[in-house]
Amino acid sequence: MLLYTENFEEQKRKAMQSLREALERGEVDGDIVGLLERINSLDNYFTTSSCSGRISVMEMPYFGDKVNSVWLGKWHREVTTDEVFEAIEKHRRGQLWFLVRSPILHVAARSMEDAVRLLNLSIGLGFKYSNIKSVSHRKLLVEIRSTERMDVPLGEKGKLWVDGAYIERIVGIANSQVRRFKGKLRKLEEAMAGLTPQKP
Repeated sequence: MLLYTENFEEQKRKAMQSLREALERGEVDGDIVGLLERINSLDNYFTTSSCSGRISVMEMPYFGDKVNSVWLGKWHREVTTDEVFEAIEKHRRGQLWFLVRSPILHVAARSMEDAVRLLNLSIGLGFKYSNIKSVSHRKLLVEIRSTERMDVPLGEKGKLWVDGAYIERIVGIANSQVRRFKGKLRKLEEAMAGLTPQKP
């Protein structure tokens, strides 16, 4: 038996209201809005959360402590070395990390068939860490996620462990990863035009 999400239309209505409010507050990454609109224009899908990927400099008590961590710099685009150095100069305590995170989108699907179609499409476009995150009559949620990632320790308690030349090199690597996953997002937006399942 094919699994369908209950109350899908009502869930989508509420999600779209939340998205409109987030857009008004400027909380949605600008370069992913077109993709969100494309997905949400389809009858059998809607987005629940998204991030277009980012580079960041973060200060944390210890690696993995997200609750008490502080962003010293965060960019959803390629970054200059000067911008990274400016963020590093704010470091005073805890550990200092340079991070790259790939895009992540959560998309609700009307049916299991819809979820599998979106999952296969995403994986085929290079979002290799994509998966079906939740399966029930209440929610069918696809997580679209790519593979790009960096976790680079830079220092601790206000002291750098690396020199400027090293930071320049890792910024270059990070920017190449950003170009790669932004390209995947553009391809996904184009491919969504052909994903037009009909209502049951």
